[in-house]
Amino acid sequence: MFRRKAEGLDLVSCVRALDVLVLDEADRLLDMGFEASINTILELLPKQRRTGLFSATQTQEVENLVRAGLRNPVRISVKEKGVAASSTQKTPSRLENYYMVCKTDEKFNQLVHFLRNRKQEKHLVFFSTCSCVEYFGKALEALVKGVKVMCIHGKMKYKRNQIFMDFRKLQSGILVCTDVMARGIDIPEVNWVLQYDPPSNASAFVHRCGRTARIGHGGSALVFLLPMEESYITFLAINQKCPLQEMKLQKHTVDLLPKLKSMALADRAVFEKGMKAFVSFVQAYAKHECSLIFRLKDLDFAGLARGFALLKMPKMPELRGKQFPDFVPVDINTDTIPFKDKIREKQRQKLLQQQREEKTENEGRKKFIKTKAWSKQKAKKEKKKKMSDKRKRKEGSDIEDEDMEELLNDTRLLKKLKKGKITEEEFEKGLLTSGKRSVKTNLGPSELGDDC
Repeated sequence: MFRRKAEGLDLVSCVRALDVLVLDEADRLLDMGFEASINTILELLPKQRRTGLFSATQTQEVENLVRAGLRNPVRISVKEKGVAASSTQKTPSRLENYYMVCKTDEKFNQLVHFLRNRKQEKHLVFFSTCSCVEYFGKALEALVKGVKVMCIHGKMKYKRNQIFMDFRKLQSGILVCTDVMARGIDIPEVNWVLQYDPPSNASAFVHRCGRTARIGHGGSALVFLLPMEESYITFLAINQKCPLQEMKLQKHTVDLLPKLKSMALADRAVFEKGMKAFVSFVQAYAKHECSLIFRLKDLDFAGLARGFALLKMPKMPELRGKQFPDFVPVDINTDTIPFKDKIREKQRQKLLQQQREEKTENEGRKKFIKTKAWSKQKAKKEKKKKMSDKRKRKEGSDIEDEDMEELLNDTRLLKKLKKGKITEEEFEKGLLTSGKRSVKTNLGPSELGDDC
């Protein structure tokens, strides 16, 4: 929430002389949940000001913000020369937009083949998650030789700006990224935008494609789709006014998945990155905005695992109770796979040793607890036996409840006599009364006569 004063600073006074307010990527600000904060800020700003809202996507939320925060608004739309004003296409006219339909275990080979044949060009390769960027970025770096491969995603804090600036300066190269690079950035002369994973929402598709064919330049974009996702093309044409043309599968591609598996077997870092990437992809897929097209239940998990070159299937809720006969895990104990980095492997071995020691200590502790539990169990049995014997004695005893009551009364009378609360005469009288009651209650019906 916008605060009027913070540590002695009166923000309202500071913005009193504000003349121009610029909100870039206004629709994204609203998507991230800042609508209430923005409205609060607008209320505190001077009414006499100029405000500019910039966005490549005009959503209903932006329209609402215009009505709420702007006075006498004017819409300015940017059109390319030679494009009819009535055209509704959202992507640049110089952009050539393609899609390729391929199976989950063919997609990576198609991507590498594509990049190997275009080493002199500049590419942005979009993935759905940070873990996928880490994993496939490492794979492309090893398998696409003679070209600079860089990775960037939202979890990078300090390196991100430097990587971005370095890539801008390159004449050719590959930037593996998430949607952190889909908006608000300008990289000159990007030849291809490759969407390995379709974005989670349709508007992001247009923003991704917009990283190429900028300011009158030409450019191309390609999205990889699974056979079950092909209806996404029709959806984009209707929802985003973004027509695409099909690119056929490339021929004579090399199967690089065995090499990627070998990398995972040789370096634990690659193995762990692959497992994390698979898990993050499945979780992102489950949250896709177009859930009618991107259906998790229809996803070929075995083929997907082969496409990620996994050594085994990870344990995760989405796979619980499922069988994967089409996926064959490697016949080794993956815990034995070492880190190629000797320092990391040394730390891992040290951690494993600590875990073994703790396990041994816990086992010893368990034995001690077991012995203690046995003694408690024995005491419990003895207590149970005593209760049982007591019950048996009570049930099989000749002393009836009335006799027991008489005995207790006699004991109480004796205590009162010793304390001087009653005289001996009262004591004897009490005993006599108690005895008569006992005799009366112990007589059977035949002994009491017909009156009973």
